[in-house]
Amino acid sequence: MQHNLARGAYLLALATLFTALLNALQKITGSTLSVVEIVFFRNLFSLPFVVVIALRGGLVLKTHHFSGHVIRSVVGLISMIMTVIAVTHLPLAEQQVLSYTQPLFLILLSIPLMHERPSIQRWVAVVIGFVGVVVVASGKGLLGDGHGTVPAWAYAVALGQGAVGALTTMQIRQLSATEKSTTIAMWQAILMTAATAAALPFVWNMPTRADLLCLVAVGAFAGIAQVLQTEAFASAQVSAIGPFAYCGLVWAALIGWLGFGEIPGVTMFVGGLLIIGSGLWMLRHERPSRQKVVLESESSSGAQ
Repeated sequence: MQHNLARGAYLLALATLFTALLNALQKITGSTLSVVEIVFFRNLFSLPFVVVIALRGGLVLKTHHFSGHVIRSVVGLISMIMTVIAVTHLPLAEQQVLSYTQPLFLILLSIPLMHERPSIQRWVAVVIGFVGVVVVASGKGLLGDGHGTVPAWAYAVALGQGAVGALTTMQIRQLSATEKSTTIAMWQAILMTAATAAALPFVWNMPTRADLLCLVAVGAFAGIAQVLQTEAFASAQVSAIGPFAYCGLVWAALIGWLGFGEIPGVTMFVGGLLIIGSGLWMLRHERPSRQKVVLESESSSGAQ
């Protein structure tokens, strides 16, 4: 496909909008339904969209690394559960900002797991990014008496999701050495749906009609976001459209303000700029072969 910067940027920005919308719906349903229930319906109703992507790229379910898909799906499931918990208890914009730490954790985890030696540029990005995390946390009093308006453990969950999401990205990198991306996506969707379905009898709460509509929309929006992201990466160079992955923060702030009365504070904006700046620094200094890894972890971070 011929590179089209405008199309790629538009599609990626639109993908982050659907991710912000699904997080808002998860926030609504998270107050009445179990986390496992929400994740089940999300995977179930996004499955048709994954099938569409897989059919376009050549549907292949045969694999020689089934155990790898199982481990990747378990870790991905944990990441999704942590995301639902985080968006339920945190302002949407703050959860989105903290999810942008995934590329930073990717650098740290690559040392023991991939035996990589981070460059000076990557270490600069890590320091800047985690200074941003401290700034965001300090705005809620979490580094003082710990009696902020939002529970401190919710921030720990959001930050932990960044680490687990980074681990998921690393597993995708490892599987991609021998498996097609469509194979990875299909097995993830199938295994996550099956795993959460098995747990439903133990956590089931009957959804209301409104809840069910929200759950259908959550799955549909997740599927649409994945389709748009795939098309965006195919439309333009990763380094060119990278900054548009951060449109998710704009959408999250707007939806949080209009839908939930959440008004971001100064520290959230300052910390967010530092975290986003660290991601842009990495995109600027990474080799082209690694830029897509950084961007994928950023653009999908709110939805993993």
